[in-house]
Amino acid sequence: MLCRIDELKNKQVVCVKDGYVLGFVSDVQLDTENGKLTAIVIFGRFRVFGLFGREEDIIIPWEEINVIGPETILVSTEPPEYLSEKRKRII
Repeated sequence: MLCRIDELKNKQVVCVKDGYVLGFVSDVQLDTENGKLTAIVIFGRFRVFGLFGREEDIIIPWEEINVIGPETILVSTEPPEYLSEKRKRII
């Protein structure tokens, strides 16, 4: 399957370990020497309506991507600690 970088943008990223939605693809990292895609980037969520900046970006290495579907990307990465803490409070 061929896919353009533009088509990756805004796809939903889901962790297959627990089904948690990590966010949406905002950017990618490229190795310019080898011409390979090395990671996808999910921008951190805004804190308090963006007044206090954003949380850390989530960088998912290419090796941790399991499936790229038409609307969703499944990954086998651990969610960042700040997402895990929020999730524990909900449960």
